[in-house]
This record gives sequence, C-alpha cells and structure tokens, in this order.
Amino acid sequence: MLALNTSLDDKVLVLNRVYTAIRVISARRAFVMLFKQIAEVISIENGYYVNYDFESWADVAALQRQFEPDAHSWVRTSRFEIAVPKIIRLFGYDRLPRQEVKLNRRNLYARDGNRCQYCGKTFSTRELTIDHIVPRVAGGDNSWTNLVCACVPCNARKGGRTPSGAGMSLIRKPVRPRRHPAITMRLGNEKYQSWKAFLDNAYWTVELRE
Repeated sequence: MLALNTSLDDKVLVLNRVYTAIRVISARRAFVMLFKQIAEVISIENGYYVNYDFESWADVAALQRQFEPDAHSWVRTSRFEIAVPKIIRLFGYDRLPRQEVKLNRRNLYARDGNRCQYCGKTFSTRELTIDHIVPRVAGGDNSWTNLVCACVPCNARKGGRTPSGAGMSLIRKPVRPRRHPAITMRLGNEKYQSWKAFLDNAYWTVELRE
C-alpha cells in the first residue's frame, strides 16, 4: 500500500501502446496502473528510453536515490521508497485523444497565463474576466481568436467597443492553442521536460485530458 504523500499528486504523462501521448494523470493513478500490470514506466536515461515494470522500477529506486535524488519526487511506504515516474505507457490502448483543445474558461486562463491582455498584469482567476475583442453586439463570436483574459478595470474601460474604438491595444494576438494550455505551462517546469519529446512529435497538437 502506498503511503499518503503529496508526491502522489504529481502529474504523469500517459502514452498509448504505440507511444502517442494521450493524457495526463496523477502519480497515484499511475502507480495503480503499474501495480495492476496494465502499464509500464518509460524512463529517459542518457538519451535512451528504458522500459520498467513496477517491480523493476522499485528495484532501481536505491540507485536513483543514491545518484540522482533530486531528479525525482519520492513516495515512501512502510516497506520501501520509490520514485514517481514521469511517463508511463499503456499496454493495451491504441486510441488517440481528441484532436481539438476545448474552448473553456480554464483553458483561456491557461493560454493567457492569467495575464490581462490589455494592461499585461497578472491576476488571480477571481480577478479576471473573459472579454470579446469584437463585442457580441457587433457580431463577435465565442472563439479562440476573439476571446481574451481582461482584468475588471480594463474590461470596464473597453466596454462594448473594439480595442481600437476604446483606444486600447492587445499585448499579443490571441490564437488557438496547438496543445492543451495547462500542458504548455507545465513544460516550463524542469520536472516535466521529459514530456517534450512525446509532445513535439507528429501528435503534439492533440488535446491531453487532465
């Protein structure tokens, strides 16, 4: 039984049987899949991919702890200590995920990095609104290229006008994300750099559910 540990909330990239990235799950769920033998660990070592089942991954934990303790998050149990894998591969799943990133408030916040696209300042989600660049009364639609994050003061200043009509300008042009915005944010963290090779291949535009 795995002990209660905040490392169990770490994120793990999941590949299907043919090594295509399909989703992101918690380490807790990844360990369950490994223990049930429906997945294996994919580890990048000296530029090569190495495959481990649960037992062999647990066996190398002592060496990992000795030579690269800071390269991993760790889960401690009453019997042993094991590194949290960064990538796992499912043995019997060939399906591909959705090919389009879902347009919703959470993904808009992630795409814009919680920054008001008019003043450039960063805010909490509670202090941000979603602004239609071309107002709905003027025919503006709900689309990736017409929606941006805006702080309350900037949104109030803009009102029901276009940015040019309000004497304002966007800090950058809004685009449709090519990958899940939350995944893009995580790639800025060194902990998840091993994901990049799988996200930059031919399937890197797919949405990874989280």
